[in-house]
Amino acid sequence: MMHQPRPGNTGRAPGAASQDAVPGPRGKAMRTALALLAGMVFAGFCALGTWQVMRLQWKLDLIERVEQRVHAPATQAPGPERWASVTQQTDEYRHVRLSGIYLPLFNTLVQASTDLGSGFWLLTPLRQADGTTVLVNRGFVKDRKGIAVSTPPGTVTIEGLLRISEPRGGFLRENDAVRQLWYSRDVAAIGGSHMLTGLAPYFVDAARAQESAPDAPVGGLTVISFHNSHLVYALTWYALALMVAGISWWIVREARRRRPLAANAPHYHAGQD
Repeated sequence: MMHQPRPGNTGRAPGAASQDAVPGPRGKAMRTALALLAGMVFAGFCALGTWQVMRLQWKLDLIERVEQRVHAPATQAPGPERWASVTQQTDEYRHVRLSGIYLPLFNTLVQASTDLGSGFWLLTPLRQADGTTVLVNRGFVKDRKGIAVSTPPGTVTIEGLLRISEPRGGFLRENDAVRQLWYSRDVAAIGGSHMLTGLAPYFVDAARAQESAPDAPVGGLTVISFHNSHLVYALTWYALALMVAGISWWIVREARRRRPLAANAPHYHAGQD
């Protein structure tokens, strides 16, 4: 005699449905691992966001310090006893004063792009009374004819902003000392090409002269700008952390919502009439 299956009978062995409803050790281990991973990712994003906030504060402090240096009264340019301690963080854009005699024989043109157009920076060594030399960026000239511009004779006193050397050339272009093709103000390389001795490790951007000849270099074109996207980066990292937290909360909520439904579902067992 054939037995007809009862309505709702799935043909599963006894207890099969209840086993599916109850999570096993493997399922619990997987959820624990995912929770730990989500927690680590969340903490990592929060740490990166906090680091960017700290970088933002550092950048704002740096900008404030530079503004103070630029507008402070000029002080004597650092001498040899201080050269080893001159750094970008402590000295760049410092308003300095120095005196000496220009050495136009060693004029150097460095390619430049300014508000006045494309051209060159005219760098001339200044020999000081103590025998040391400082490269002075006298300003912008339109073309190589600017190197023939007459140089002030005798002892001169200039004011300007202390700048840190720019090694390794420009973007995708290397300095060529042999051909005297310069794309950055690399103090050591320029000094070496002219065999200058007692050369300071920095250069000075000269201020604009109040009165100058028509073809004289135009000074005072230093651009003081700092890239500051730390706030955007911080908000991005914190937003990613919130996304991880939101997705994790949604997954946990869905798992809890489905668990009672699975536990309360009717279970049918195969039987005989």
